[in-house]
Amino acid sequence: MQTSGKRKENKAKEMSRSQTIAFFLRGSVRFFVIGMILSLLVALLDMIGPKIVQYTIDYVLGDEAGPTAIAQYAIMACGGREYIRAHLYIPAGIVILIAVFSALFRYLYRVFSSMGAEKLICRMRDELFAHILRLPVSWHGRNHTGDIIQRCTSDVETVRNFLSEQMMTLFRVGILVGFSLFFMISISPSLTAMSAIFVPVIIGYSVFFHNRIAASFLKADEEEGKLSSIAQENLTGVRVVRAFGREQFERERFETQNRGYTRMWIRLMAWLSAFWCSNDLISGSQIMLVIAMGAVFCVRGRITTGQYIAFVSYNGMLTWPVRELGRVISDMSKAGISIDRIRYIMNSEPEPLRTDTDEAADTAATTDSGAATAFRAPCTDSLGAAPLDIVFDHVSFSYDEGTEVLHDVNLTIPAGTTLGILGATGAGKSTLIHLLDRLYDLPRDNGTITIGGRDIRSIDRRALRKYIGLVLQEPFLLSGTLAENISITKPGEPDMEAVREAARVAALDETVDRFTDGYETYVGERGVTLSGGQKQRTAIAQIVMADTPVMIFDDSLSAVDTQTDARIRHNLLEHTAGSSVILISHRITTLMQADCIAVIDHGRIVEQGSHEELLALGGLYRHIYDIQTSY
Repeated sequence: MQTSGKRKENKAKEMSRSQTIAFFLRGSVRFFVIGMILSLLVALLDMIGPKIVQYTIDYVLGDEAGPTAIAQYAIMACGGREYIRAHLYIPAGIVILIAVFSALFRYLYRVFSSMGAEKLICRMRDELFAHILRLPVSWHGRNHTGDIIQRCTSDVETVRNFLSEQMMTLFRVGILVGFSLFFMISISPSLTAMSAIFVPVIIGYSVFFHNRIAASFLKADEEEGKLSSIAQENLTGVRVVRAFGREQFERERFETQNRGYTRMWIRLMAWLSAFWCSNDLISGSQIMLVIAMGAVFCVRGRITTGQYIAFVSYNGMLTWPVRELGRVISDMSKAGISIDRIRYIMNSEPEPLRTDTDEAADTAATTDSGAATAFRAPCTDSLGAAPLDIVFDHVSFSYDEGTEVLHDVNLTIPAGTTLGILGATGAGKSTLIHLLDRLYDLPRDNGTITIGGRDIRSIDRRALRKYIGLVLQEPFLLSGTLAENISITKPGEPDMEAVREAARVAALDETVDRFTDGYETYVGERGVTLSGGQKQRTAIAQIVMADTPVMIFDDSLSAVDTQTDARIRHNLLEHTAGSSVILISHRITTLMQADCIAVIDHGRIVEQGSHEELLALGGLYRHIYDIQTSY
């Protein structure tokens, strides 16, 4: 169990929203900075156009006096007022040229923003996937696969859109609002005040909507995760669904969840529609007021015709970003929820791969990325290539502080021997080897497990798992060919000679020979094209290919017939000579050749010895033996 000090240490590692965003932005910040600079240039060019129109109307075509020094210099540089009045294509050409440069900078802004967005989402996917791979088995047991996938797809896309589009929009809004107000005030402070009075109104009700819909976005994301989980479960377990005729039930379950999710989004969109419509209404009212009052000011001589046209243009530039600001504030609700859902994954404590001694150094070297540094650290620990004695010393264990699964287990497996483990379902057999492989960690006060006299808690997990080969009770095959799956423990192209030898030991060779494509047969997702026995034998071939000093077979012969079972055991006996082997099975015929057999009942070792010794003992082992041999 974790101490309170350890929990505080883990809490200190958690990333806040801002730290999470900063972490994911590494590698793409420069693209967004360039985009901001280009956005600034676009805003400046957009501000120049209305001024040129104003000066052309007032000082070139009209007889107004008093242009600014910069305007006078520009007019003189173009040939003077009379010359420009006779050649109006000059200001028109300048406006067109500015528009061309503005379009070019806007294009480059989009390019760099898109590059930054793709770099961002690539990093987010990489870091999330790497972190999820490091999370302990217990974490995966508590979280639905469909929900995890939804966080890594839909939520990632939402965060990406916010950081690459909405955050950039906030920057552009700030620039445009600042520039627009500056030029508007220079024309008419009174008219600017009438226009600006709508800005706090729009921002205020945007914040109101933000607060009202934030909880709805969270609920919608959670319901989408449940929907994804139902779909994922049915797609991966389609054969079970079909075999038990549950198609109608699962369809109704999916449709019920989907209807609830749809109703939720309809209510949410009703709120958003009200927000967008009111936004448009207020913005339209603001534009109408400026046009009407600007015309009054112009008629009364308080502003010139050119200033009126320029002011209306600047007001249009102000209205759009303020409307966008309201929408961004509203969308921040969804982005904030998505960031929190991603933070939940990134802040989940990863499984430490290093030794306890090295973890302190890794913690000091780790940055905001949590354990990313430790994940990339080279493996320096090694157990060697020879089997060592394995000792379980007073081992007790329970899941999540529940009922004990193992109680005071004492067991020694001498190097190079074979141990058989027999017990009823739920007796704790698989838990024993999961602790040995550190899929679950044994708490400090619950005994020790040693290999060659070393506590496995002080051994680098990668070194430990390279030392121990494990065939799980439910083999999982990846999408690919048989050869690729058999050689999964060996990087690079499959060594077909070694693949065939491993298949021979696993009694898979004759079956493969009957396949049209042989070892190039595509097994499909989770090995769906293979039978249960073929998948188990493929998994056995994997561990044979790995050739580890310790080999564990967790009920890995349950789906094969007794004749094939005997053949595999005979081949393994030859192949694993010198290795330590742990066989877990419900069949006594599978275990009877083991050097020692341990019988587990309700988490305790109740009997231990060779096959003959246990038969002579007349206990639980003998009882099971009599039942299995009486048919």
